Amino acid sequence: MNKVSVSDINFRSQKVLLRVDFNVPLDSQGHITDDRRIREVLPTIRKILEDGGIVIVCSHMGRPKGKPKAEFSLKSVAGRLSQLLEQDVLFAEDCIGPEASNLADTLKEGDCLLLENLRFHPEEEANDPEFARKLASLANIYVNDAFGSAHRAHASTTGVTAFFKQSVAGLLLEKELQYLGQTLRNPKRPFAAILGGAKISGKIEVIKNLLDKIDDLYLGGGMIFTFGKALGFEIGDSLVENDKIELAKELLNEFKQSDVNVHFPTDVVAAQEMSETADIRVVPFSKIPPGFRGLDIGPDTINSFSGALIESKTIFWNGPMGVFELKSFSRGTLEIALLLAELTDKGAITIVGGGDSAAAVAQAGLDDRLTHISTGGGASLEFLEGKKLPGVEALTDLPRVQTV
Repeated sequence: MNKVSVSDINFRSQKVLLRVDFNVPLDSQGHITDDRRIREVLPTIRKILEDGGIVIVCSHMGRPKGKPKAEFSLKSVAGRLSQLLEQDVLFAEDCIGPEASNLADTLKEGDCLLLENLRFHPEEEANDPEFARKLASLANIYVNDAFGSAHRAHASTTGVTAFFKQSVAGLLLEKELQYLGQTLRNPKRPFAAILGGAKISGKIEVIKNLLDKIDDLYLGGGMIFTFGKALGFEIGDSLVENDKIELAKELLNEFKQSDVNVHFPTDVVAAQEMSETADIRVVPFSKIPPGFRGLDIGPDTINSFSGALIESKTIFWNGPMGVFELKSFSRGTLEIALLLAELTDKGAITIVGGGDSAAAVAQAGLDDRLTHISTGGGASLEFLEGKKLPGVEALTDLPRVQTV
């Protein structure tokens, strides 16, 4: 990474605006159900505080569409952050304005303040310069540790950098780019990618960008049925993107011309409805009966995928193999998660690209057994598509070494 990092800075007496991704899941009572995104940025916060700096944390949560909504408040996050840091974390009821400014002015070295949801203001997603200026006025140095939002050109990820002399990368952002970048630049081989999820449209550019880098490609999830229809298979009532069938045919031709071993399912778990009480059948991927839809990869596919994957030394996974939220259709996803944990134990590099895959790993209780679980589903996919991330591009470059 060619950007200045918090590791390069001593934050003594510095007031830091720290952009994080605290978009954590909440239950109906507003309790946090998974605090991994909070725990992942603790090293950056502690580094600043231990240097003698002051941390002003800002984040979004959910999609409140530019208006304050109680269910998207970060107040509960302030309590959890306080517990994890083992110190009081102040909370501002707004991210800009008199209260935020007054609280920021009272902070002493070692203090931490969390601002209310950035997206309670429409100017955040509009990357409004005046909103960015007000946000930046709270501090004198900016740190971005929100990899999950690095693909968004919002006021708090790019706009604020115009008002700071230094804008630097947090430790989590640095780690994300290191793992994802190293995966593409110099992977241990064989290098496998496992791609799933509902739609082929969200994975097209990732597949194209990976084809000249990977040795094996494993496909699952709802996206396989668009490929199935392109192959002339009987897919029953399975999810299909009819407007992407021609594109699927083009990708199938690219697969044939590449040196990549492409693995499609041989069988699927199918049902007439998406429920725990549905009548379930295991059927060939190529012959799903009318009225039935494929909702998970089948047992033969699990065995064949597992048998081939054990040879891999680097594995990138994004997208579940089925509707893992329902137990009846979760086996494929959970078996892949368990296999990756076992391969990690044997020395493989395993990287999960955030989103539903990360949720599935957490559901299986395997968070600590994989090499790296990204906190940014969309950001990790755009990075793997070869796109530049605005939130990273806006940070201060490392000075170039002059050679004689």
